[in-house]
Amino acid sequence: MRTTPTADGCSLRSGRGRTTVVSGLTTLVILAVAFGAMALGVPYFWVVFPVGFGGVLPLVVAHSLRTDRASGGSPTAHPDSASGGHDTRDEALRTLRTRYAHGDLTDEAFERRLEKLLQTETVADAADWAWGGTRDTDSDGGPSGGD
Repeated sequence: MRTTPTADGCSLRSGRGRTTVVSGLTTLVILAVAFGAMALGVPYFWVVFPVGFGGVLPLVVAHSLRTDRASGGSPTAHPDSASGGHDTRDEALRTLRTRYAHGDLTDEAFERRLEKLLQTETVADAADWAWGGTRDTDSDGGPSGGD
């Protein structure tokens, strides 16, 4: 299953992606409350800005990061770091071996996909490969490293 990477290269399923979404939604709520209070004529509507951006937003982001760490994720680590990338790579290798064992891949297709998987161990390598337009196809018609 594919996920769309954000500007920093992390998918929305990663801890940073969730924290980005949570902080964005919190910002929208703060702005809506502040401008809503201004539209209603509340004289101290401006208080919402320092309280929201100086207090509420940092607390929400800290809570989001703490929740990600408690659930076993490492929101500050890239997927290619020592703690984050091995599970994904091991899962990909397991899937590749399973497909080969079931006869879904030829020897040549398996070797090409294994080589491509090992070439794209880091996020930067995978991004270069994915966006560089260097994808070739296997004899079974699929992309060499995309399945």
